[in-house]
Amino acid sequence: MIKRLLSYFLPIKVYETPSKTSTNLEVTWNNGYLVLDSKNTNYSFGSLQRALKKGLKYIGYERIRNFESILILGVAGGSVIETLKKEVKFDGKITGVEIDATVVDIANKYFGLSKYDNLEIVIDDAFEFVLKTKDTYDLIIIDIFQDTIMPNFLFEDYFINRINFLLNVNGFILFNTMALKYNDRRRNAIYKSKFDSNYSVRLYPKIEEHNELFTIKKLQ
Repeated sequence: MIKRLLSYFLPIKVYETPSKTSTNLEVTWNNGYLVLDSKNTNYSFGSLQRALKKGLKYIGYERIRNFESILILGVAGGSVIETLKKEVKFDGKITGVEIDATVVDIANKYFGLSKYDNLEIVIDDAFEFVLKTKDTYDLIIIDIFQDTIMPNFLFEDYFINRINFLLNVNGFILFNTMALKYNDRRRNAIYKSKFDSNYSVRLYPKIEEHNELFTIKKLQ
């Protein structure tokens, strides 16, 4: 409790560990809340949670409550899962894919990820998972970073086409990107152009300053 109160004046680190994918991970009390950060950016329960919450609101909480299955690529501390469970009140099946087992251990210990029902956490590379899975989904959330770097495969045609194949008709993709410089914004514009008239694509710029969100609805 004392650390939480002090965190309104300055961040209080409670745990730190190296990460094979993100160099370094820290759990910190910040303004009264536990957050998970990498070396250079927030991973969960800070600006990232606010950004994804906005994306879910763009899609619509009521619409999401009527979905049956959600796939999350990039679990981190589980902040979007908390939002889905506590705010959206989603009761369907959630599958979360996270490449780093250390992150999942942190999420369970510090953020209570394991308490949620109807949740399956898979330790796997997101690219490999989408190649193997035979399930389809009503909402696919893509939130994959290695510190501030986004893997190139997220923007490649094969991955995009596979994600589209796994998405049910009238389902949505929520894709969180980081746009720090001109090349990032150009990359996002090219990504948007890859969807034909079977999809309704919206780009929301300057979410939490450096994030750009895509919502993509599969029309047919």
